[in-house]
Amino acid sequence: MSSLRNTLRALTVAVVSAALVAPATVARAEPTPAELTRRIEKSSTELEHVVEAYNKLREEIKANEAAVARLQLRIGPLEQQAAQSRADVGELAVTAYKTGNLRTADALLRPGGSAVMLDRLGTLHQLTRQRQERIASFAAAHRRLLGEKTRLDVTLNRQAAQARELTAGKKRIERDLARLYELRRQAYGRATEPSTARPDSADDAPAISGRAGVAVRYAYGALGKPYVWGADGPDGYDCSGLTSAAWRAAGKSLPHNTRMQWGVVAHISRGELRPGDLVFYRGLGHMGLYVGGGQVIDAPSAGRNVLKRDMDLMPIQGYGRVR
Repeated sequence: MSSLRNTLRALTVAVVSAALVAPATVARAEPTPAELTRRIEKSSTELEHVVEAYNKLREEIKANEAAVARLQLRIGPLEQQAAQSRADVGELAVTAYKTGNLRTADALLRPGGSAVMLDRLGTLHQLTRQRQERIASFAAAHRRLLGEKTRLDVTLNRQAAQARELTAGKKRIERDLARLYELRRQAYGRATEPSTARPDSADDAPAISGRAGVAVRYAYGALGKPYVWGADGPDGYDCSGLTSAAWRAAGKSLPHNTRMQWGVVAHISRGELRPGDLVFYRGLGHMGLYVGGGQVIDAPSAGRNVLKRDMDLMPIQGYGRVR
């Protein structure tokens, strides 16, 4: 029995020791290169969607800034028109007072707003049609002015909220980038690929006529330059930044956002593809510029450089032609 007890005691000690040692061994295990690669690809895909959301917000802010500028241009003349109409009303009131028509003067000068004033004036048959038109002009100009100012205030408030959201988005991207770069250091020994840009890389572009040829040549000139989130050149690009920059060089304006570009291009089939067209990938988180031969030039992801590769690099959402 003592031998059996000793054997059981030895087995118990061995099992407990294994349980204590095993977690420490697992905790110390380093991820394999394949596991690191999977993590990097997953993080890169997630980050691209965050970057494109940031780009979309920036495009919306630009549109709001343009709207504010247009509203302010309209408000200036309306303010002058309202001031002139107000002066006309004052002149009518003074004239009515001087001529003894106190009921008219009282209607014109008593507070209560333009709508109330017009109701009062409707009962005063002494006013001529011309005077009524001048009063109505003042009221209409004042309403337009207040309406434009209200729209301006709404736009400015939206813009302020978007600016706060933009700041939060930037912080998230920088936090995610730090994690991604650390994964790349573990896997490749450095956070980013060395730049391989060549000044003459545009000379490698195929001979293509028209604006599409200009866009393709620009994309070739960007080969080897680093991915830089939110950038549209000339020293770095993200995916939609590269396509918008290439077509800007060709005289066409595209928003710096994949989803927005998908919304403004003509959708075509794969069989219709020709150099200069855009290839959009599933989820609209990534895109590239088609350069012929089944290849695209794209800005892949953080830590990498612009490169030319097979267009079937991931599932495709569709194809677009700049109009």
